[in-house]
Amino acid sequence: MTQLTNSISRSQIEQLVRQALGQQLGSAAAPSSAPNPLVVNISARHIHLSQEHLEVLFGKGAQLEVQKDLYQEGYFAATQTVAIVGPRRRMIPNVRVLGPCRGDTQVELAFTDTISLGLEVPIRISGDLENTPGCVLMGPKGVVELDKGVIRAARHVHMSPADCAHYGCANGDKLHLRIESNGCTTVLEDVVVRENPEVKLEVHIDTDEGNAVDLDHATSVKLFVPEGCKCKHS
Repeated sequence: MTQLTNSISRSQIEQLVRQALGQQLGSAAAPSSAPNPLVVNISARHIHLSQEHLEVLFGKGAQLEVQKDLYQEGYFAATQTVAIVGPRRRMIPNVRVLGPCRGDTQVELAFTDTISLGLEVPIRISGDLENTPGCVLMGPKGVVELDKGVIRAARHVHMSPADCAHYGCANGDKLHLRIESNGCTTVLEDVVVRENPEVKLEVHIDTDEGNAVDLDHATSVKLFVPEGCKCKHS
């Protein structure tokens, strides 16, 4: 017994517990059993700026000003916007900056945005910027030329540990999201779990995806572990 116990990692034990809870709750568990309501939001094109680039674009000592608080506490849409210029000299004006500032500047676009700009952009989790294309950012006080940092954000769900336990998943897993709307009912796969004890349950999809499923008129949304999932954790 001692030898068997030592061969199983803590993360494996946690996953077994999650799977048992998921089987007990079932994929059709009543909404009232969920620890938090499921919220699905469209994440439109936006930019995260470093403090250095903020000051280049908006002037020395510039600070982001809150226009609107976002669903996740501590995050906001700023009053500041910038223009993005691609290699074909095509431009998307008035792209919203989100705050607070980050260590690295990151541009998040939908697929149709990248086509318009003439960029080939990979799908990435936020923060994974290696081997991504750059672009030019134009602000009222200056210009920043990025050599990397443009991504198409992978559809993802922010979950607390309690949410992960309820759905029977763990950080890095990929779930399915079923969105029911008239004539547009769709299951979106590969929704990446991003677990954090300080977040509220929220799915982010981009503008193209939101329009395709007519999210504004959706009658039902359901997040679930794909049948036959054999998720592995180190």
